[in-house]
Amino acid sequence: MASEAPPFWWEEPDWRALALTPLSAIYALVAGRRMRSAAREKVEAPVLCVGNFTVGGTGKTPVAIALARQARRMQLNPGFLSRGHGGSFGEPHIVDPHHDAARHVGDEPLLLAEHAPVAVTPNRAAGARLLLEKHGCDFLIMDDGFQSARIHIDYALVVVDARYGVGNGRVIPGGPLRANIVDQLVFTSGLLKMGEGTGADAVVRQAARAGRPIFEAYTRPSRKTGLAGKRFLAFAGIGHPDKFFDTVREAGGEVALTRSFPDHHFYGADELAELAATARREGLGLVTTAKDAARLRHDAASADFLRQLDVLEIDTVFEPEHVPERIIGETLDAWRQRKLKG
Repeated sequence: MASEAPPFWWEEPDWRALALTPLSAIYALVAGRRMRSAAREKVEAPVLCVGNFTVGGTGKTPVAIALARQARRMQLNPGFLSRGHGGSFGEPHIVDPHHDAARHVGDEPLLLAEHAPVAVTPNRAAGARLLLEKHGCDFLIMDDGFQSARIHIDYALVVVDARYGVGNGRVIPGGPLRANIVDQLVFTSGLLKMGEGTGADAVVRQAARAGRPIFEAYTRPSRKTGLAGKRFLAFAGIGHPDKFFDTVREAGGEVALTRSFPDHHFYGADELAELAATARREGLGLVTTAKDAARLRHDAASADFLRQLDVLEIDTVFEPEHVPERIIGETLDAWRQRKLKG
């Protein structure tokens, strides 16, 4: 589970969720009020936000990458806006994937930077200006920030995991929701159901009743991932590591042992030594996620450890395949309408 998300958040509501109901009600009230009253600066480019309703991993980053690829196919010059989980830059900073460390800019921005310029800053408007003025970007994709960004969003695509949905349906701290669903749907342009499962069915129906379009997508192992026929110790520090383990199996790898760490975990040298020793003793290879690999390449991992490591690369597949083009087209339409209104 995500480091911010205790396991009971993803189970049927129990006494813990019930005991936290008063605090959840206060959090929901404040979060809803902030979303409704926030001053949102308008920038001189279309802004497409890829967000989620909950704390925890839903697959936003692979979706953002897929949308950037589609934007390039449409002759646009995309750039990413990211807060950067755990990042330490005070001023807007353009990520250098060859020299920046995950501790300074966050792991997801390092992945995004392989596909388009990334501005890391809590001040999304300042980051947008930097991308427009210094890098000539004409289409901005915001990875997260749906509830908190102080920037006008032309299209808000909310990603929901089909397996986990919105957990127990309670607001923080009693559950994983960042605000009440009804408050968040007001600002939602479209809902993207990721993967297979029935966990998201209730929120999908709620979004459909609110008149929001529903899209579907899933991730699959990249064709360049050569895991078939190998036995692994699979480890990950992501929101829902069990999804990663399943995808390794889907790629043809045998998951003999697993290790789960908190989301965005920075590995210590002792942890990496234990992983390597266990894999060697059991005659296994090591495999992890692209997000974990981004942290390891810029942190405690030695060159020898990295040489032993297989990385599961994934692609996002939309059904039908024209969905990304539609989403980007509707973002551009909303931006044009915004410009006409001044």
